[in-house]
Amino acid sequence: MDNVRFGIVGLGNMGSFHVDSFSSLKNATLAAICDASQKNLDSAGKKTSARRFGSYQEMLAAGGIDAVLIATPHVLHPEIALAAFEKNVHVLCEKPLAVTVRQGRSVVDAAARHPNLKFGMMLQQRTMSIYRKLRELIVDGELGEISRITWIVTDWFRTWTYYASGGWRATWSGEGGGVLINQCPHNLDLIQWLTGLTPSRITAVGFVGKTHPIEVEDEVSAILEYPNGAIGHFITSTGEAPGSNRLEIVGDRGRIVCENDKLRFTRTRKSVRETRETSKDAFARVEAWEIEVPHASAEPEGHKVITQNFVDAILKGEPLIAPGIEGLRQLELGNAILMAALTRKVVELPLQSEAYDQFIADVTKQYGGKKTLKTDPNAKVDMAASFQR
Repeated sequence: MDNVRFGIVGLGNMGSFHVDSFSSLKNATLAAICDASQKNLDSAGKKTSARRFGSYQEMLAAGGIDAVLIATPHVLHPEIALAAFEKNVHVLCEKPLAVTVRQGRSVVDAAARHPNLKFGMMLQQRTMSIYRKLRELIVDGELGEISRITWIVTDWFRTWTYYASGGWRATWSGEGGGVLINQCPHNLDLIQWLTGLTPSRITAVGFVGKTHPIEVEDEVSAILEYPNGAIGHFITSTGEAPGSNRLEIVGDRGRIVCENDKLRFTRTRKSVRETRETSKDAFARVEAWEIEVPHASAEPEGHKVITQNFVDAILKGEPLIAPGIEGLRQLELGNAILMAALTRKVVELPLQSEAYDQFIADVTKQYGGKKTLKTDPNAKVDMAASFQR
């Protein structure tokens, strides 16, 4: 094989964006597009000569594709991925992998039964130069053992009009949650990818419809406990402005702050632990220098990089930037934070899928139908601005 034939499933905002990207991809062809909406099919069909289908079942049965790119509403991701694997088709999935950890695990298990197929996630923020550089510093040991991770990411401000732009938005049945599963999957992925750490225990507080007339959470504050003793904080909201996006990672050799597209490394001259435990000075100060770490790169960033990498993984065996298993790790962390936030109870990882399923059933019963916004098909949603995040 010297060319990968793709089928895109879902031609809403994200799917339409991906249709446009294929003209600049190497060794890849858009062979099929699929959407239940004739309007979406007609709109996307103006940009491509790819075959059109009204369902993913029809598209997979017709053959002629080597890979699918899934860009449907969240709840459909698992069933489409499973069907593609059964047809011996590679899968590249938009975030999130699924709505619940049980569904996510079923997809990962299915992928493991098809080792000849590539399974990747559209976690494109991993390609951003600032995060690549931050991860490089941590992996190379420049920060030493990590002791604290704090991410305040409240610049996900959304208006009521945004939530009215789709009947599935901000509902348990349509999205399976709010800010954690819609806006924050990239942050929840990065907080683990950057540090190499996974929390073992989570406590949190969260609020359903605090600043919007919706039935899912729009504000969450969580505390993450790690096996090595490190502590994490994750704070997010879609109702706060001006929002913040500040990531602090503290280790034995200083602190790195990622904010406003800058990396500021306050580097200690000596080990903090060594100074704390051996200094004869009761009020010793740890000498440090503040450095702004350059991260500008000529390498491309964004969605197209993930798709091209996926193509090259199929054709050349290149490692995936975001393997499917990483989508499960992000999903599990988001599920655990949400469960802790709305139950106000401690949640431990690995997350018990049965307990989470019961939690979703409970909150759906309690809050389902409380989204009072009427769907506005003319609502303006600037996805270009979202893509920059």
